[in-house]
Parts: sequence; structure tokens; C-alpha cells
Amino acid sequence: MNKHVMDKSVGETRLDRETQGVIGKPVDRYEGKLKVSGRAPYAYEHLLEEKNVGYGFVATAGIGKGRIKSVDTGAAQAAPGVLAVVTGDKILRSSAQPGSPAAQTIDGQVFHYGQPVAVVVAETFEQARHAARLIKVDYEPAASGRYDLSQVKDKGVASDQGVMPADTERGNFEKAFSEADVQFDQTYTTPSHHSSAMEPQASVAKWDGDMLTVWSSCQLLESNVQQIAHGVGVPVEKVRLLSPYIGGGFGNKLGIGPDAVFAALGAQAAGRPVKLALARPQVYQVTSRRSETIQRVRIGTTKNGKITAFAHETWAANSPGNGFFEPAGVSSVFLYGGEHRRVSHRLSETDVLMTSAVRAPGEAVGMLATENAMDEMAEKLGLDPVEFRRINEPKQDPQNDIPFSSRKLVECMDDGAKRFGWADRPKTPGSRRRGEWLIGYGMACASRKNQLQKSSAEIEMSPAGHATVRTSMTDIGTGTYTILQQIAAEMLGLPLDHVSVELGDTSLPPSSGSGGSWGANSAGSSVYVAAEAVIEEFAKRLGVDADTLTLKDGHAIANNRRIPFSEILKGEAYKVTGTVEPGETSEKFTQSSFGAHFCEVAVSSVTGETRVKRLLTVAAAGRILNEKTATSQCYGGQIWGIGSALEEELVIDKRSGLLVNHDLAEYHVPVNADVPKLEVVLLPERDPHASPLAGKGIGELALAGVGAAITNAIYNACGVRVRDYPMTLDKVIAGMRDDLTDAA
Repeated sequence: MNKHVMDKSVGETRLDRETQGVIGKPVDRYEGKLKVSGRAPYAYEHLLEEKNVGYGFVATAGIGKGRIKSVDTGAAQAAPGVLAVVTGDKILRSSAQPGSPAAQTIDGQVFHYGQPVAVVVAETFEQARHAARLIKVDYEPAASGRYDLSQVKDKGVASDQGVMPADTERGNFEKAFSEADVQFDQTYTTPSHHSSAMEPQASVAKWDGDMLTVWSSCQLLESNVQQIAHGVGVPVEKVRLLSPYIGGGFGNKLGIGPDAVFAALGAQAAGRPVKLALARPQVYQVTSRRSETIQRVRIGTTKNGKITAFAHETWAANSPGNGFFEPAGVSSVFLYGGEHRRVSHRLSETDVLMTSAVRAPGEAVGMLATENAMDEMAEKLGLDPVEFRRINEPKQDPQNDIPFSSRKLVECMDDGAKRFGWADRPKTPGSRRRGEWLIGYGMACASRKNQLQKSSAEIEMSPAGHATVRTSMTDIGTGTYTILQQIAAEMLGLPLDHVSVELGDTSLPPSSGSGGSWGANSAGSSVYVAAEAVIEEFAKRLGVDADTLTLKDGHAIANNRRIPFSEILKGEAYKVTGTVEPGETSEKFTQSSFGAHFCEVAVSSVTGETRVKRLLTVAAAGRILNEKTATSQCYGGQIWGIGSALEEELVIDKRSGLLVNHDLAEYHVPVNADVPKLEVVLLPERDPHASPLAGKGIGELALAGVGAAITNAIYNACGVRVRDYPMTLDKVIAGMRDDLTDAA
């Protein structure tokens, strides 16, 4: 095995030479034609030709908290077409936490409303659904439940199971804040969110003797297959998991959904393959969600706007036994300067569906608060919001005193301000009007921590000189197939149509999986390492130094010779595996992608409705591997940010913990009419400390801060600050000045 540990920075590589001319280019999706023609099978679409298939349906709890006294399955088992009913301690209560060894089981308890209590398998989906409703559960309801974070906020604890330390401090914040010339202290709240991927959690399970094959919609196959094995009660070597195509994940599929284990247990009980897809309300109620948050932001500055004290304190929720907390302050640790700092998180137990990672965990909601606070503080100081941020640009990580691997935040702000026409921003809220519409500009910064994960990939060169890339990496719609094809093609000097890619199968070399914006650079770097090994082998066979070897269009060029790969391979295939691992550079440098958002809104002085008119994102995320897929990721982040600012709220019934708006009709996300002209600019950058590819993550960067840019623009338009997200029209109109509504 060929391994690259990221202990030192990379210099110029073959990717910089761009000999084949495909890396970074806006190449069409590798699997695009398969998807638009319906030939890319998603999880539920496997075993279509299998005649002997059962269909599963999940029965769920009708109370919010209590004990299960008994489960009467008699009527269900007697219903037409029913093959099996699964109950007992193996029933999962929700999805598994990302990277955990197993999902939690119900153990005779009801931990949240809508929790699974049984699974029915029948000849048809309709029969299974009908029978599931015949199951009678006798409960002993708890006297009361905890369904409101604000009511249990003071019982929050510092969890040691998060993706960052619960507390990060430097200096003496309280003293510095009390002595600051200018002080800011406000609290912001964000609601619970759900990933709402287009494809619901769905699985197909088939047993061949003691071997289990599961087709499921999963993001992290290496840990997901272990979670399935644990849930079913078999060795992991007996389970093969396949997820070649995934209809969106956004963190909700980092851990297995309960469907994967339920399909396997159902197939075992029924003696035949089983398909099980969660109904849309169940996707919301039995998988995972983003926590609601309460965030207090305090900033102390000099009269000239230099930050001397900065604090970001967050309270979040999770269900019993879950230590994950929404890391809202993950970027607050390093984004702006300030000698005295405090970033803290407290986690409170509630009796609601477990919380976990949703796209850009931490930054997505944390930067709604901090970027609003920066805007408010800039106004208090009489400074332009861009200038206030520029004044507090740190030269190195202000918490740890180590350099940034690369940081182009100021360049992003400057480029964005110029492109957007920021100098024409209304200087006073409510001062620009077009009929009933009040016009405002807003901006916010973005950052997303960069991570490199261990990942492996195999490259097999066929006797004809074509390459096949194989890895268990997944593509959740981000373009993984395409960028791995481009990396291999560029490194090996092959036309794109001479490179095939196989993904999403645990029988392939283990990968990082998709999540945390680490997928492209981690899996891509493993392909890079494998390609380097192929090049070394070619050079060895030709008797030349690898550095002198040029590969282009399926030929090796050295010593004035041009030899086709097929001649080098001499009728035999050649196979090699490459692995990348994080190393010392992740400790020596603070690594993050950066960006800036600029937004124009129009706010109705009659109804309070907000319409986003323009939205620009300028980002710097190291080497861009595919301009088209990277830009598409940014479009998705911008659109999600519109939803976070104006629409999205998973409503929790404070009487029972029921997630009230548990479908796409009532959980509002942006649609075409909500989305304006979007513009994305990707600044040229190489980060030699981040990965062998010199790239960084971008999929979640484009979401971080967008919502704050929109709400800052709303304030500039009409003078209304709403610190309780989302900023719906009723909240806006309630705070609008009389002179603005009268003028309409």
C-alpha cells in the first residue's frame, strides 16, 4: 500500500502542470446522464426484478415520553399478506450518531414522540402499512416531559462528546468586557432544522445464508456497515453495504437510519428480501434533526472598533444518552481578533428526537448570531460592516497563536464589495424605496473548518491503458464521481472517457465518506496517491525518473520517446492502492475555507414580506477541483441560507414533543420563486498545508453566514432587527416604524 501522511506541506505537483487540462474545469457530471434518464438506481430501486420481495413499514409511538407496557401484534399478524412482525429490544429509536458504533435501542421506553416501536413485513407496501396501524401499544405515560429548551436551559452541562471542546477561553473575558469602551450584548435564537433530503431513508436487505447485503442511503459507509452489523447482531465481516447513488444527505445520513436495520431484521424474520422506506413524516420524526439553539454574543471594543473581548455562548438540546451538541461557536474561536475570548456550549436533555449533524453543523446557525452581532456592533461604532471586519482581521489564529494554512477573507470581502456595488449601500435604514418596497443591502462573512480524513482508493490500469478508480466513497449529489475521474485523468494523462469510477460499496477500499466538507479532498487525495504509484511503476518500467515522465492522452513521454500505456503494460493489468492520512499540518496550522456574502433585499412596507433580489458569494477554498460542481454546491448553500433566514423552522409541540410540520408541505424550504439571481465567485487559491491536492472543503462554506447577510440587509431596508430566526413577515411588520408603513 502507498501511503501519504500529511506531515509537511506539498510543493508543486502534476496537478499544477495541468498537462491533460481537465483538473478544475467545469466538466459535466460523470453520472449525470444516468440520473436524468432514470438509470442510476437509488437504494429502494434495487432488486426490481426479484419476485419474492417483502415490504416493511414502521409502527411508531403515540406519546412523547413513557414506558411501553406491552405491544399487541395479534391483529397485525392476522392481517392479509403479513409475513412477519418485529418487536422487542432490537428496535432502534432513531438514527445512529455519526461515527458511533451503534444506534440506540428503545429498551422498553418511549424517548420521543413518533419513535419506532415495531416493524411489519408484508407481501405489499399497502398491506404492511395497514397492518402497522393495527398494532396496539399499551403505555405508561410519564407525568411530564421536557420539550422546550428554554425551560431546561439552566440544566445544561458541558459535554465531552462534541466535535470541539465545550469550552474555549483565553485571557480574562469578563474583566476585558467590563472595561471595553463600547459594549454589545444580545441573545439570538434559532429553531430546530431538518435536512429534508429529496430521497427518504430507504433500504433493501437480502440474506444469502449468513451473509447480509444491504442497499441503503448512507454517507459514511465504513462506520455505517458497523452500525448495521451491531443492530442486526452479526459480525461486520458478514455484512456488505452498498450506496452507489444517494439522493441528498446533508448530515442526516451520516449515521444509519433505522430503516437499514429494520429491513435486515424483517428479511431475517420473513425469510425473503425486504424493502423498507420511511414515510416522509417518519423521516422527520425518527431519524435526526439540528438542535434549536439559544446564543448569547458579547463584544467589547475600543472606540476605534478594535475588538478586545469576544464571547459566544450557546445552549443546545439533545435526547437522553446523546452527547453531541451543536457546535455553534466553531468559527468564533478564530474568525476575528480579540485578546480576551470565550466560546462555550452547554447541552440540555429534552424528550424530543435526537439532534445531530445537519449541513455545516455549527457554522450554519452559529454565524447567524455572530454575523448579526458584528453588523449590530459596526452600526454602534459608526463603522461600515466591511471595515469593522477588516479592522479585526487576525494575523494568526487568535486563540492558539498558530498560523492559518491560507486565509483570503479580506480578499473575499474586497472583491465582493466591488462586484456588488457595496459603496452604493443605503446609509440609513429605510432610506431607499421603490413603491411599497424598501431596499436594503447586507453582508456577512463565512468560514468552515477544513478537515482531512483517512481515505483509500484503488486504481486498476487495464491492458488497454484505461483506468478504473475504486473506493467505498459516496456521492451524495456533490459530484464525487466526477472529481475523482478528473483527478485520475489529470494525474495519469488520460482522456476522461478512459477513466471509470466505482463508488459506494464496502467491498472496495475504505474511504472517508461524504460529510463535513472533507470528502472531495480526502477521497481525492487517495486517488492522487494511487496515481503517483502508477506513475512510479511506469517510470520504473521505462527506466526513467518519475519526475521526468510526462503523461498525456494515454501515452508516456520521456527521453524523446512517446510510448502508449498499452505497450508499457504489455497485455497485463496493474493494480495499486493509495491511502492518505492527516498529519502534523493539521496541528501546526488552523485550516479553514473563507468567504463573504453580499445581499440585496426588498421588504414590503405593507405586509413585511422579504424578497431576496441579489445574492453574491465570493469564496476561497484552495484548489477548485471542478468549477461547475463547486459552483453548484455554493448555489445550494445560498439557497439553504435563504431558507434559514426567512422560512425554515421545525416546530416542536411543547406539550408532547411532536414535530408538527413533518412533511415538505409544511416544513418550508425555498422554491424557485424564492430564489433570485445567484452569483458565485471562486478566488484562485492553493493551500499546500491542507491536502496533497492543495484544496479545502467548499460544500458547507457557502451556507455559513448567508442567512445573516439577508437579515442584515432587512435591517438596512427597514430598520427591523429580529433576533429570533426565521425572520418571517409577521415579525418584520410588527417591528417596522410607523413612518415607513404610512408612506406605503
